[in-house]
Amino acid sequence: MATTLAGVISIQHIGVPVPDLALARRFYVDFLGALEDVPPLEWANNPFIDAAVGLKGSAARQFFCRLGNVQSEAFEYSAPKQAVLDPRRGVREYGYSHLAQQVEDVAAVHARILAEGLQVHAPPVMEAITTDVDGVKHGYAGIYCRDYFGNVFEILEIHECADIRGIERQRSV
Repeated sequence: MATTLAGVISIQHIGVPVPDLALARRFYVDFLGALEDVPPLEWANNPFIDAAVGLKGSAARQFFCRLGNVQSEAFEYSAPKQAVLDPRRGVREYGYSHLAQQVEDVAAVHARILAEGLQVHAPPVMEAITTDVDGVKHGYAGIYCRDYFGNVFEILEIHECADIRGIERQRSV
């Protein structure tokens, strides 16, 4: 059995570098419906942050937003200048990562993504979700899509299934 680092509670946030913070806010907050629950930050000429990120003369702006139970950080560096990335770069390239979102209705989210004009690698295979005689859904379906910058997002609808474990929705009391 693998051991964990002492004191690890959970993933606190996932950082996503972007070349346009306003467009990132449009994607996360306006499109996905994330909640921006802390004030945004910006920095320049900060020796502490330069040491922490391993860059000299860094300058950036960022915002945090919460999508369900995950907090994401979008950040845009103005210094040092970022290289231009191909928004259709292949998933095999180094530095490639994705953020997976669990949703209640992947077909509805897929339709919204297409309406927004964002790239989807393939449509969801809804036949992978079945309903038993008791009305309980089983299985999962998902899509990989891209935000405005080519970052990949996986969108999953997960029901009772041995292959993947979904996140239980927290109920308010």
